[in-house]
Amino acid sequence: MTSTERDPEFENLLVYLRHSRGFDFTGYKRSTLMRRARKRMQSLSIESFGDYLDYLEVHPEEFNLLFNTILINVTAFFRDACAWEYLAEHVLPNLIREKQNSDQIRIWSAGCASGEEAYTLAILMAEILGAEEFRQRVKIYATDVDEDALNQARQAVYSAKDVQAVSDELRQKYFELVGNRYVFRQDLRRSVIFGRHDLLQDAPISRLDLLVSRNTLMYFNSEAQGRILARFHFALNDTGYLFLGKAEMLLMHSSLFTPVDLKNRIFTKISSVNTRDRLLVIANAADDESSSRLSRNLRLRDMGFDTAPIAQVVIDINGILVIANEQARSLFALSPRDLSRPFQDLELSYRPLELRSLIERAYTECRTINLTNVERYLSSNEKQYLDVRIMPLQDTDNSFLGVSIAFHDVTRYIQLQEALQRSRQELETTNEELQSTNEELETTNEELQSTNEELETTNEELQSTNEELETMNEELQSTNEELQTINNELSQRTIELNRTNVFLVSILRSLQTGVVVIDNSFNILIWNYMVEDLWGLRTEEVLGKSIFSLDIGLPVEQLRSPLRESLSKKNQFQEMIFDATNRRGKQIKCYLAITPLLGIEIEGAVLMMVDVEKVNSMISTQEIEERRQQQ
Repeated sequence: MTSTERDPEFENLLVYLRHSRGFDFTGYKRSTLMRRARKRMQSLSIESFGDYLDYLEVHPEEFNLLFNTILINVTAFFRDACAWEYLAEHVLPNLIREKQNSDQIRIWSAGCASGEEAYTLAILMAEILGAEEFRQRVKIYATDVDEDALNQARQAVYSAKDVQAVSDELRQKYFELVGNRYVFRQDLRRSVIFGRHDLLQDAPISRLDLLVSRNTLMYFNSEAQGRILARFHFALNDTGYLFLGKAEMLLMHSSLFTPVDLKNRIFTKISSVNTRDRLLVIANAADDESSSRLSRNLRLRDMGFDTAPIAQVVIDINGILVIANEQARSLFALSPRDLSRPFQDLELSYRPLELRSLIERAYTECRTINLTNVERYLSSNEKQYLDVRIMPLQDTDNSFLGVSIAFHDVTRYIQLQEALQRSRQELETTNEELQSTNEELETTNEELQSTNEELETTNEELQSTNEELETMNEELQSTNEELQTINNELSQRTIELNRTNVFLVSILRSLQTGVVVIDNSFNILIWNYMVEDLWGLRTEEVLGKSIFSLDIGLPVEQLRSPLRESLSKKNQFQEMIFDATNRRGKQIKCYLAITPLLGIEIEGAVLMMVDVEKVNSMISTQEIEERRQQQ
């Protein structure tokens, strides 16, 4: 987000935080800051940054919660184990070898959060030097802007989960188990010094042999990163090392640090050396042989100048043309007579361009003047293009001796450019698309490092969110087990219900009497097979339908009043005989009994019906059978 696109309300919030609490977040990436601030605002159901600023003014306790949200203190012992392994096997031994046996070793852990990486450094150095020498020689300075994180780091107390990445051997050697918490060794703890430090505002710790700042730079914008890295460069000794996080590559700051191992993000400082070129003049030759050798060297120098492929002339401080090489003489038609003439009298002084004023400018500004693609007309239809360099010549006492003017013929290059331009015009449509793509690629390339750092920040946020999701997952797992238990109980009840239904169907099929059950709206709930045989309608044809809608041989309208009495509980039992016609068209006497449906939540009535002739037949058959048995 550029300065022209910044949210004024958010900028006011940052100014308020700086003035009221001394936290200067203006150098941090706006996208990351706004995302983290909005996360805190969402928990308070606040939508605008202006409203959140008002909330901070009324609720000062909110500052700590906001800072904890912005300063994502994601750290761990031996985080990115491969990088720490490389540091332990290659960097730290080299660092110690470059020291005398009694020399102090100074290490700075910048952005140490809750201290895990600072204590990781202490463990590695103690493993190499031994505990006694470590206490005498090593100082580890661990800093952060978050006071709450520093207080936790000073206590040096961690949970079993926190020290999970520490091997069992190192855990037993460097931690003491107190209850269910792990406490770092007190004797080694004294060599680790914690303090609050703002990388942008406070002076850096100096004379360092190792500077560890892992995944801290990625929170800052490009300008702030440059300022911090300049301070890191000042803080390190010439042989010092810089250890960064996996999202930080220093692609834009290669003049300050050079990679030792880019994969593991370990760099070394590039020393600033002030190099002077000193001119040694050997005078007063001792003999004729050395004088002759000097003469030959002078002739060789003159021939080298004269045969140079670029046209060049030299004018002394008085404006006299002193030297013109072969290319210059040929290009500008200079003759030997022109040497020692005032330069202003020559056509070259004003054509193809005005050189006299440029010479004065070179003297005045004490620098080389460069001009490109200067046009020179050779004929009416032919042009030549020259790159001109005007360089003042100074003596050892910095006084001016004259000026050198070089003319580089770039006509062929310009002609090639013009030819390419004509080709580009033929491919204009394609070129527009390519140009647009190229601009997008350039923009993407410039933002790639920034985006990568933001992704790393987001990754750490996701890591924190993942821990929350793991907790929720455990809760869901517990809920799932409870639901599984309920499901098993429901399955068992379904089995019992199915058995009951089967039992009920068996009873209904076993009855030699037609049974119909209706609800209080006269809709049919049960219709057994004897009723099917009596009236010729199947169960699936009548279920849910009103009994008065059936077209059967039974005069159902005559049942309306008895059924109402039964449903209203006015009459507990009614029986009657109707003239009816069964499904075969035969006239029958139908016996029908009505009782209310009692003892359950569903209100309704039970109708039992049977062909009287069949009942009499059954009774006669039973009497015959009983008499036969008596005989």
